[in-house]
Amino acid sequence: MSIIYALIARRTVILAEFTNSSGNFTTVTEAILEKIPPNNSKLTYVYDRYLFHYICEDGLTYMCMADDSFGRRIPFAFLQDIKTKFLEQYGQERALNSLVPYAMNEFSKTIAKQMEYYSTNPNVDRIRQVHGEIEQVKDVMVHNIERVLERGERIELLVDKTDNLNQQAYAFKKRSVALKRAMWYKNMKLTLALAGVVLFLVYLIYCAVCGFPFGSSCRGGGGQ
Repeated sequence: MSIIYALIARRTVILAEFTNSSGNFTTVTEAILEKIPPNNSKLTYVYDRYLFHYICEDGLTYMCMADDSFGRRIPFAFLQDIKTKFLEQYGQERALNSLVPYAMNEFSKTIAKQMEYYSTNPNVDRIRQVHGEIEQVKDVMVHNIERVLERGERIELLVDKTDNLNQQAYAFKKRSVALKRAMWYKNMKLTLALAGVVLFLVYLIYCAVCGFPFGSSCRGGGGQ
């Protein structure tokens, strides 16, 4: 029994995520993200032996996937916890203005730490109940995953919890490289644009002093 995967997203743009397993479950989470309404909501989707829980609040979505035997109270407590920590670290406005996927994926370390805590600590439910930090989930609706899939579509959910550390390290490294490349292209475009503006201004100043279009008066003066 454990939490397998968690993410934080702005609409369909994933800002940070972590998983301790490998599989195709991200296909399901992407389908869910596309169907989450803009208003604040909490919901659980059932798919085979797994539950996908999410909290959508003020434009941000906090989602996790867990074994169905893990129940719902602890996963929702986990989501509330990472929501609080994420907003404390980044703030609502910064997250809502982020346009680049995985722009805040350094938060994956916090997700991993809290995922491990909530998945392995046998007393977490009792401790948080004592502190009044476990929300009641009896009013949170439960839907079948077919509600967010196209009619007739069927995704065979694959989850491999063994020998996944190298695979996950590779996956996150690949995302990091893609993000760095995207930022490099963005910075390069900005640099080229600024260089073009500077050259154009130099040209205007030169022509203003020496005459348009190509500074003919300056060249003529030099030849006398």
